[in-house]
Order: sequence, then C-alpha cells, then structure tokens
Amino acid sequence: MVRVEGDELVARARTGDEAAWAELYGDHAERLVIWLRHVHHPDPSADAEDIAAEAWLIAARRVADFEGDRHDFAGWLFGIARNVSRHSHRASRTRRTTALGPELLEVSGSGSTDPAPRVAGDDLARRLVRTLPEREAQVVACIDVVGLDVATTSRALGISTTAVRVAHHRGLRRLRQRLAAGASAGDVTPRSAEGM
Repeated sequence: MVRVEGDELVARARTGDEAAWAELYGDHAERLVIWLRHVHHPDPSADAEDIAAEAWLIAARRVADFEGDRHDFAGWLFGIARNVSRHSHRASRTRRTTALGPELLEVSGSGSTDPAPRVAGDDLARRLVRTLPEREAQVVACIDVVGLDVATTSRALGISTTAVRVAHHRGLRRLRQRLAAGASAGDVTPRSAEGM
C-alpha cells in the first residue's frame, strides 16, 4: 500500500475512499483499542473493542466536519472514543450490569509458545494504570502505552498540552511510588500469575 501524505489522505477519506479509510484504520485501530484497555472504564461491561468500533462509526459519519491532517486525526478519533466510553458509563448506571473482568476473557497469542508472562505483565500494567486518577490514567495510557505525542493526547482528551504534561508527570510519579511500595510489600505479583 502506498502511503499518502496527511491532508490528501484525510481529504480522500472525506469522500468515502475505502483505501484512505483502510490506511487511517491501519494507523490507529490497534493503538485505540490498547489505549481503551488501559484507561479507566467506569462501566466494567464496556468492551474496548466495542467502544473503538463505535468511535470508528461516529468518525465515519462526522469526517466531513473534521478539520486537520493525518496527525490530527488520531487526537480527534481518541476524543470520540473517550466520549463514547463516558456515554457507555452513563447508560450502564441505569441498567446496572456486571461484567466479567478482562483477566477472565482476554488471552491473545503473541507468537510465543507460553503467553502467560506477557498476559501477566499486561494485567499488571492495566491494574496499575487503573489505580491512577482518571486524567492521569488517560494521559499515561495515551503517551506511554500507545505512543501518542503530547499535542495529540491534548486533542484526544480535550485538555491543554500543559495539563497533559502535568498529568503525565504526576501519573508516572504515582506509578513509581506504587511499584516501590508494592515491591517492598511483595504485592506486585499480577493476579493472573498468582496460584501458578
């Protein structure tokens, strides 16, 4: 597939060009799901893949209103996903659902014969990030988990770049403190590794 520069790609996506949408999807789909798995999920029944799919549908319907280039698209898409997640939480408060945790549902192959260490590490990372205040968890997941830059994270979360930097600094500091406290107390073992 030939890569196209940002503005032309977004312009083609606006006209419904399937190849342009496929390229944008290839750029962001996996990162979006990973980010959604790491941020606070006020609604435990909300599946990251379902929220991401809903965000993509909304993006397809609203792409004509989008102003920006290929780089800006990530922030816009992540912002839509954040709003979908919040809406899902509001809806769940009325239906009072209880879902199984991701540790019971999620095991994906990584090419290695024993996925246990990777799954245990992913579980620990998710649990640690979820202990952070919501804004810090979202910023750490954007920057450190899926690799968005500060400007894209700012757009995705609807906060200033200064607020992103502050939340990132505070979140990483809290994570270091929790890891140090957990290591000294022997409480850093991921749940999925317990009982092995």
